Amino acid sequence: MHRRYNLTHFLLASIVVLSLTPLMVVVEGQARIAFESDRDGHIKNNFFASVIYVMDTDGGNQRNLTNNPGDDRDPSWSPDGKRIAFSSNRNDRGEKRDIYVMDADGGNQRNLSNNDFDDWSPSWSPDGKRIAFVSGRQGTSEIYVIDADGGNLLNLTNHDRSDEDPSWSPDGKRIVFVAIRGGNMDIYVMDANGGNQRNLTNNDRFDEDPSWSPDGKYIAFTSFRNGLGGNRDIYVMDADGGNPRNLTNHPDRDYSPSWSLDSKRIAFVSNRTRDFNPDIYVMDADGGNPRNLTNHPDDDTAPAWLNSPFSVSPSGKKFTMWGRLKQVNR
Repeated sequence: MHRRYNLTHFLLASIVVLSLTPLMVVVEGQARIAFESDRDGHIKNNFFASVIYVMDTDGGNQRNLTNNPGDDRDPSWSPDGKRIAFSSNRNDRGEKRDIYVMDADGGNQRNLSNNDFDDWSPSWSPDGKRIAFVSGRQGTSEIYVIDADGGNLLNLTNHDRSDEDPSWSPDGKRIVFVAIRGGNMDIYVMDANGGNQRNLTNNDRFDEDPSWSPDGKYIAFTSFRNGLGGNRDIYVMDADGGNPRNLTNHPDRDYSPSWSLDSKRIAFVSNRTRDFNPDIYVMDADGGNPRNLTNHPDDDTAPAWLNSPFSVSPSGKKFTMWGRLKQVNR
């Protein structure tokens, strides 16, 4: 009887393991960074056009996802890591852009916003149900939100001055963004329904590119406030706008921060190489240990770190679970 009981448990456990083999939940198992690059050299409307690339977080395995003759920019991961939203002008309406969505391997690219105005800078909500983006469809740049299938369009900011660069708080209750109000460019925050808009930085120099840390404690952003002409640095502040501090403090341009899932590292763009082309860098969250990930002679910009605590690992990769989730062996 005792043996039969153990055998039954063994068979049940085997069935569970086998059923989970094609689809395994992992933590940081597929950490990747999407970015835009013009390294393919194609021209769109007399300008070098970009495509969306993806790479491992150490800079390895860089590959083209969109592979389209249009200009593809602004990648943003879905929370489950299955899809990437981006903007593109591939509809041949001049420089007018739409919001597109594709599978994480570059397949199934489809137009989400599909209108005659300019839409760009998508940002996926933490629950995966909505996408915030910027649109010029009312004459100025405003923050809109749509469902992930393209329905239920809503203007959140509804202001007569420009609002751009949305980034969700990790709990999905707020959106940080850039606003040009009172003659200056500052970092603002609002509730997810557009209410309670307030200035966080309130500085006399331009602040842009806000990115909320996954632990909810900090907001990284780009600022011109160090007074060195057109130079930009990566700053970080507390989520309430307090305690701003310069992380990069470099004479070249550093911009477009994006946090790692554990909030311990920040990817960003810098032109500090001798050929002065922008590359994707990563540094510790305190500004230490900066290193070049892309190191390519063409322009690599707009890093977007896959910040999903649970992603899907295809079968065939090693998986170990001893009381807790562990990383997939890559």
